[in-house]
Amino acid sequence: MSTRVTHAQKAGTQSPQRFAATVTREVHLSYLLYLPKDYKEDTEKRWPLMLFLHGAGERGSDLNRVAVHGPPKLIRQGTNFPFIVVSPQCPTDERWRAEDLIRLLDHVCFHYAVDTNRIYLTGLSMGGFGSWSLASLYPERFAAVAPICGGGEVIDVLLAPQKRREAYKNLGIWAFHGAKDPVVPLSESERMVSAFKRAGCQEVELTVYPEAQHDSWTETYTNPKLYEWFLKHSR
Repeated sequence: MSTRVTHAQKAGTQSPQRFAATVTREVHLSYLLYLPKDYKEDTEKRWPLMLFLHGAGERGSDLNRVAVHGPPKLIRQGTNFPFIVVSPQCPTDERWRAEDLIRLLDHVCFHYAVDTNRIYLTGLSMGGFGSWSLASLYPERFAAVAPICGGGEVIDVLLAPQKRREAYKNLGIWAFHGAKDPVVPLSESERMVSAFKRAGCQEVELTVYPEAQHDSWTETYTNPKLYEWFLKHSR
């Protein structure tokens, strides 16, 4: 049985109040880690890092599912990347949380030889949404971002504090989308591209595949130009 607490507030009036609480929770993320083949040869070298976010279909507890698409798939097929590649798995029935991914990024940067001025971000579908979210909220952490068939919260960009808007200016964005996508409409990427341009981002591009449906990631991730573009960027 609950008890109602009566305060000194007079009924029928409005007065200022204040609420404070401490919210804590544990973060558990499994992830695939790829180290370049020459990683251990030069102990002084700092390596660029690519963070890859999968789509909704790869959520769960089986890390093999993370390698169904994108860079983890290419690595399993024998591709050698000049990056450290971090590919986390989103838990079942959840979505990417920006703050969780930043904690994971902090962990990897602490334990491995990461060049923190060359951290790159990409993701597909739900991971495209996650990429836009991270770019919106933590632009100072990334040199370049490549969201694929995703979308995001325009308001997070347009109402960003001044310090964050300054970071947008130095962020490279190259988005990709299929013109015939029946799952995530092309307009989702167009809205985010427009928002970042309005917020002061000086390098925002959108590549539209005219015949592609939802799978606009296969053509993107198998194109070496994406990775060449990443490596041209540094904070």
